[in-house]
Amino acid sequence: MRAALTAVVAVAVALAFADSSVVVLALPDLYADFDTSLVAVSWVVTTYNVAVAVAAAVLFAVGSRARPVVLAAAGFTTFALASIVCGAAPTFEVLLVARVVQGVGAALLLGGSLPVLLGLTDHEPRARATWALAGTLGAALGPALGGVLTELFTWRSIFWVQAPVALAALAALAEPGVRDVRTSGGGRLGVRPWIANGGYVLLFAALVGALFLAVLLAVAAWRFTPIEGAVAVSALPVAALAVRPLARHAHPVADAAGGGVLLGGGLVALAFLPGSSAPALAAALAACGAGLGLLGAVLGDAALGPKAALLRPANLTIAARHSGFVLGLVVVAPLLSADLESAQQSASLASAQVILDARVPLSTKVPLVIDLRDEILEAPKGRIPAIDEAFEENGVADDGRLAVVQTDLVTAVEDVITRAFRSSFLVAALFGVLAAVPALVLVALRKEPEP
Repeated sequence: MRAALTAVVAVAVALAFADSSVVVLALPDLYADFDTSLVAVSWVVTTYNVAVAVAAAVLFAVGSRARPVVLAAAGFTTFALASIVCGAAPTFEVLLVARVVQGVGAALLLGGSLPVLLGLTDHEPRARATWALAGTLGAALGPALGGVLTELFTWRSIFWVQAPVALAALAALAEPGVRDVRTSGGGRLGVRPWIANGGYVLLFAALVGALFLAVLLAVAAWRFTPIEGAVAVSALPVAALAVRPLARHAHPVADAAGGGVLLGGGLVALAFLPGSSAPALAAALAACGAGLGLLGAVLGDAALGPKAALLRPANLTIAARHSGFVLGLVVVAPLLSADLESAQQSASLASAQVILDARVPLSTKVPLVIDLRDEILEAPKGRIPAIDEAFEENGVADDGRLAVVQTDLVTAVEDVITRAFRSSFLVAALFGVLAAVPALVLVALRKEPEP
């Protein structure tokens, strides 16, 4: 029974971390349902991460005054109820408010769940490992999970499936070992948890490139379906899990340095992808996932601090991870927005060049150019304009030459928008490389006693 309860709590932890990026593949659907901009719907991601980071920072400041079982109970309940409201949100404003409440619930859930896992397993290393693994895989699996649910059902199902899991986790709080668990959350943490969590800030800022930019590029620009995007992005968590045995047996310096190289290199590869290519996207994301797994192996245990002091360190690392997401979004979003603004003009010029070079009558070219201009100017930033509609209106079904022009034009516009993501990926890559620095410092400090 305890093993089952441990699994349920671990899944709840994974879902709370996954919510940082779970709606990314559903952003185009949210855009359509609420008739807003793609930039505006990105706040569905940002508000959640801000709420988790702020609430976790407050819990860290409070220290060990609250009982873990009370925090966990409040977290599971709040997270579940807010998830239901998110799934049923009638307006965009209601969804944003519910995401804030869900973020607060997630902070309570995540902070209280580590001591709960200790009470269930009665083995501190196992509890730490379970919590850390659930968090890492949850964050990495978020987009893929959201993509599958969006494709099979609706974006609302992303939130509805979370509520039963969170409510089921409440059963774990009735266990005697959980009710009686205590932590020595006060006192100094020492320097290592602060260094490790500084690394997590940079690591999760870099993951914005892999979990937000890459998914947005695939779905909004390359027009992948949510499930196609989910398949490609699943390479990231698979690789993160696959390198764990290697991380345990490799030298810590290799884990730290190799993790930074792989994460940064994967993001650089994303910056120079040769157009719409699912295999290339999956390969680059696999490199990012391997980097995440190696760096997480170095940062994870150090971030949770001294033994038995589980509550405050857990809240600190929760705040650090989600602050990293916020940092990445705050830095990257304006850069991407500016680059996409320029790309819109470049896409217009590229389209005009393709049409001018096309071997079709002038009487066909002129109305086609006008229709395409309107579609490009009206398209949301970061999305391929509705080129197919313009060609359908001009008789592509009955003209093979026009079909060739359509293919060439889609390729040209995709290339322009793909290049617009380049600077943002490179900034994310810089965060990934920098994340290796705290990890290497931790390795250097391992042989020194904690002050």
